[in-house]
Amino acid sequence: MLSDQEKKRYSRHLLLGDIGEAGQLKLSQSKVLIIGLGGLGSPVALYLAASGIGHMLLADGDTLDVTNLQRQVMFDSHGAGKLKADLAEVRLSELNPEVEIDVIDQALTEDDLEEYVPGVDLVLDCSDNLETRKAVNRVCAENRVPLVSAAAIRWEGHLMLFDFRKPETPCYECLYPPDTAEPVLNCSTSGVVGPLLGILGSMQALEAIKLLLGMDPDLNGRLLIFDGKYHQWQNFRIQKKVDCPVCGG
Repeated sequence: MLSDQEKKRYSRHLLLGDIGEAGQLKLSQSKVLIIGLGGLGSPVALYLAASGIGHMLLADGDTLDVTNLQRQVMFDSHGAGKLKADLAEVRLSELNPEVEIDVIDQALTEDDLEEYVPGVDLVLDCSDNLETRKAVNRVCAENRVPLVSAAAIRWEGHLMLFDFRKPETPCYECLYPPDTAEPVLNCSTSGVVGPLLGILGSMQALEAIKLLLGMDPDLNGRLLIFDGKYHQWQNFRIQKKVDCPVCGG
């Protein structure tokens, strides 16, 4: 049962027929891992904490730089030079003290992922490099833990959802095979418009909530591409490859 204080805090959720008190209890009993607390991880963490996710693991080994503040809305100028994960813990605890938060103030290796991923209900990949995304994909697929992944550069963003509890689900490696090189273009070299990351991060949080509530993920195995200049969406189904080294037959 929700406490009176929780009923007040989450009253707008309780008004929704497909959430209600039972759904809010599901969220409060959920545990998620957020990898990366930058432009994507900021809105993801803020919205999930505000929504009452019971237990959040925050993984990021970087310190806050003033160049981050153009898009990483969880932080402010006073935090420059401090670890993002520690700053995030303080900010999210102030936002919702009912959420349990564990900080992992380092970049996660594949061995680290093998330790943390099996113990969570969902992983949100908000990282900024291909190597990490592929490692997260491999470990989530191996442990059948759902994954919501996003990326953004310049004016374009990508969103993908893989519900590895379903055997027919493709994976990130089906889209970017093993010989795919790290992109030359990234936010550091090509820039990114700040609100674009807010859009993609908010959508990651929305899909996470739907998955944790047990709603059928209609985006499973799809690639959504958003053009921020013209507000256009493209939707592609990712083909599961029989010879995929991660999820193939």
